[in-house]
Amino acid sequence: KMAAAAGAAAAAGLWSEVNRCGQNGDFARALKSVNKILQISKDDVTALQCKVVCLIQNGNFKEALGVINTHTKVLTSDIIAFEKAYCEYRLNRIECALKTIQSASQQTDKLKELYGQVLYRLERYDDCLAAYRDLIRNSQDEYEEERKTNLSAVVAAQSTWEKVVPEDLGLREATYELCYNSACALIGQGKLNEAMKKLQKAEELCRQSLSEDSDVTEEDIEAELAIIHGQMAYIMQLQGRTEDALQLYNQIIKLKPTDVGLLAVIANNIITINKDQNVFDSKKKVKLTNAEGVEHKLSKKQLQAIEFNKALLAMYTNQADQCRKLSASLQSQSPEHLLPVLIQAAQLCREKQHAKAVGLLQDFADQHPANAAEIKLTMAQLKIAQGSVTKACMILRSIEELQHKPGMVSALVTMYSHEEDIDSAIEVFTQAIQWYQQFQASQTRGANPKSPVHLSLIREAANFKLKHGRKKEAISDLEELWKQNPKDVHTLAQLISAYSLVDPEKAKVLSKHLPSSDAMSLKVDVDALENSHGATYVRKKAGKLTGDNQQKEQGQGEVKKKKKKKKGKLPKNYDPKVTPDPERWLPMRERSYYRGRKKGKKKDQVGRGTQGLTTAGSSELDASRTASSPPTSPRPGSGAAVSATSNVIPPRHQKPAGAPATKKKQQQKKKKGAKGGW
Repeated sequence: KMAAAAGAAAAAGLWSEVNRCGQNGDFARALKSVNKILQISKDDVTALQCKVVCLIQNGNFKEALGVINTHTKVLTSDIIAFEKAYCEYRLNRIECALKTIQSASQQTDKLKELYGQVLYRLERYDDCLAAYRDLIRNSQDEYEEERKTNLSAVVAAQSTWEKVVPEDLGLREATYELCYNSACALIGQGKLNEAMKKLQKAEELCRQSLSEDSDVTEEDIEAELAIIHGQMAYIMQLQGRTEDALQLYNQIIKLKPTDVGLLAVIANNIITINKDQNVFDSKKKVKLTNAEGVEHKLSKKQLQAIEFNKALLAMYTNQADQCRKLSASLQSQSPEHLLPVLIQAAQLCREKQHAKAVGLLQDFADQHPANAAEIKLTMAQLKIAQGSVTKACMILRSIEELQHKPGMVSALVTMYSHEEDIDSAIEVFTQAIQWYQQFQASQTRGANPKSPVHLSLIREAANFKLKHGRKKEAISDLEELWKQNPKDVHTLAQLISAYSLVDPEKAKVLSKHLPSSDAMSLKVDVDALENSHGATYVRKKAGKLTGDNQQKEQGQGEVKKKKKKKKGKLPKNYDPKVTPDPERWLPMRERSYYRGRKKGKKKDQVGRGTQGLTTAGSSELDASRTASSPPTSPRPGSGAAVSATSNVIPPRHQKPAGAPATKKKQQQKKKKGAKGGW
């Protein structure tokens, strides 16, 4: 009894310690006291609950969940449902958390709050919206503002990911979180300018609210504003202001925010701006998208977009195997999605395997008829790239839901015209016109009014047939147009022109329907028209022509005065006795007597080779070996000397035979640069 009393006293002291630590927020110390209590009484329900709470407060969710699962007999779902579901939620076991909440016998307010968060993470936005509306309606406490913020976040997600037009919740945008969520909803609707104004307001409110706290630094404010600035940059990117967006994205990255989801989105957006350029920067940014925990911060569509861009980057960087691996993985995750198969086809085209790419697209179109139209358009583009225009036309005509569209008709007619297949082009027009006739008949219960698109197609068909000489075929189209609008003078004129070659009598009959010249007269200022630039030019030209005709009629015998030709100028050194060079009109290099440049020939020959070595041309320049010239210096023992009056030119003053005379300017330059003899 004394031991039991001592234990009870010790437990009471420990409980008071736990209570005091809990009030002070010292959960680590409280946990130690709880563990001591459990040593005294290991199945104490309250102690186990306190231990779980202390572990959660310290961030040890896995350990807390382990305690709950170990003591399932004591900690039943009715007692510990919220704590268990919260641990599962924080450990990103969202499906398990949902099951725990739904299995709880009593739905407390705490469980309802957590239920809303779980539904948001599971992207079940309709159910989440209903849960938060119920919470706001049935609860009144200090957390009402947070619930409204969460409600606006759900509406923004619906607008962004499900393209649902958000309803006006009537929330007063008094906080920057509400303004931010409202801006995201506007971005989802494509109202970019309004969204930018909301973000600017959110930035202003954020600065005001945070600057009131003296402990908050400017760096903390910038970190909090990072997500707002990220959305601003995204709007700039959507508006085509890529340089501004890129600058803002890089500023956010330099701040090194702790939100890995924000960094991943910004890195992905930079990669989309870079595209196939600046791939080294894109490779660095990809690392940010692979950070730990990113998959729990982003929505499924965001993660999918990042994976698509990784596959495209692998293709642009010629990593074919990596590209195929990523696109195959994406296709297995979303078999009905277009992008994975398009990326695979693009990679095959880069490898010059066009036939294989077309086969891949054809298989996908057969398996997913709902997406066949877009796939067949891509197939047609590949065929055109290969030069198979006719095959591309066949593929386009197989898209039944687009056959009658004006854009498709125009494309097919242009392609057939390029291939000079006029009959097929006319057939395309005929099929489209028939489709509109049947559609109009079904809509108007047998009446035969023509829609603007229908009439436009008939007119284009008529013009095309007239252009290519098919006047007989154009007549029926023109008659149909004139029947719809008898006052259309242009159509009537075309019809008369067509009949004039086929049935002239019919053309005369129709010409009676043309308005008279008086009725067609327009209010035109004749004087202003005649004084215009074009009219004066035509009038002057016409005057010249009429003047020439009058001269021909009046004086056919008169001989026109011939203009005297001016004598050509002769060169200054022209000598009439010397026959001009017949090759003087050719460039110097192309003349038969051109021997190349002689300048610097001696200079090139002197000083080459080893000391004492003689060159091949030195014997020609040696005057002592020529018969006509004496030695440059007297030989030993001989009394002969060079006379001062001798006519023999020393070697220094000799010129090679046939060398052209140099100009005076060149001689002057040589004299200035001379520094002595040989």
